[in-house]
Amino acid sequence: MIAAEALGVDSPVRGAAPLLRSVDLAARAGEVLALIGPNGAGKSTLLRALSGELRPSRGRVLLRGRPLAGWPPPALARARAVMEQQVSLAFPLPAREVVALGRLPWRGTPGMALDRAAVGEAMERAGVAALAARTYATLSGGERQRVQFARALAQLHGAAEGALLLMDEPTASLDPRHRGLLLRAARGLARDGLAVILVLHDLNEAAFVADRVGILAEGRLVASGPAAAVLRREVLREVYGIAFRPVEGGLLPDLAG
Repeated sequence: MIAAEALGVDSPVRGAAPLLRSVDLAARAGEVLALIGPNGAGKSTLLRALSGELRPSRGRVLLRGRPLAGWPPPALARARAVMEQQVSLAFPLPAREVVALGRLPWRGTPGMALDRAAVGEAMERAGVAALAARTYATLSGGERQRVQFARALAQLHGAAEGALLLMDEPTASLDPRHRGLLLRAARGLARDGLAVILVLHDLNEAAFVADRVGILAEGRLVASGPAAAVLRREVLREVYGIAFRPVEGGLLPDLAG
């Protein structure tokens, strides 16, 4: 579906360590891949490279077996959507119009016929239908996150099988209820045949939502595999430099250890 091959990204600061070092990673349709790791590990950089926003210094990214650099932008936008950490808008658009922005790549294609249904279904699935008339700037941080999730869903409505959704810390501003709703929605999208890649900081969220987990540290992919095999205390202690203790249904950092 999507694969990074020996992916490297240099720092814009001369002499600084690379942001990514020879990362090999793949995600398949029908699965959720969670990227975790300490602050500055390279998670967001990897996501930007996988999305095509950032051109790698070395290596390449393949989407459906085709180099990402060779995709025309409109076709790429109909095959993958990106939910970023924070999105600011310069114009006072209602939430529904923000979600409708996700349909712009379909302009001039037969997929335009699905625009109205796509926006409505996306807002229902993201739980933001009640916010449709609210101006985006008046929404809380969590509400904006959910609207952006709906925009990404609308963008992929009608996409060919094996579409890709990339999300950078999508639960960061959400309350516990909406975190659960978003993560369950991500699992549902994978069951529908999408490949979902998301950056997370909460290890228990990763254990809940992910089929596979990739751990990054200092720009390297240090572990990758099924969530149960990767999220082990000895691996996490090595990466985060702190002990973890098991609790019912998950792990917690041992702040006293």
